[in-house]
Amino acid sequence: MKRGALLNSELNHAIASMGHGDLMIVCDAGFPIPSDAWRVDLALAKDLPDLKTVLSLIAQEFITEKVAYADDLTDHNPLLLETVRSLFSDADHEFISHDAILREMAPKAKVIVRTGAFDPWGNVLLYSGVDPTKWFNKPGVKPTDYYAEKMKKG
Repeated sequence: MKRGALLNSELNHAIASMGHGDLMIVCDAGFPIPSDAWRVDLALAKDLPDLKTVLSLIAQEFITEKVAYADDLTDHNPLLLETVRSLFSDADHEFISHDAILREMAPKAKVIVRTGAFDPWGNVLLYSGVDPTKWFNKPGVKPTDYYAEKMKKG
């Protein structure tokens, strides 16, 4: 049996399939997922599973270089914003309009993970990264300034 807390085989497969820069969206129950998207549907009932649980498990397994979320979170769902920032504290963070998430980013996602969350603006964009300590450890390889800084922090 697999080690680690994440048991869902489809979600494990999705994470293992991600390459550097690929986009995963973890969304609430009401997100309009494009019909041609790779959908990992975890929703069972209202808030089962909730965003915090799913994001916590993903954070343990997935190297996240950048996180984006709706600019509405600051004023309208600050607790979710605090949770996301805490779970992905090593990643870069940016705001994006909610409309852009729905219209522009959803079609670009490699995978969309649907939770049972009833969280307004509960759609979190996770961009796949690399572990710089593993990628830049060969003799003669010098990391860019960006990754050198990440290596100092980690």
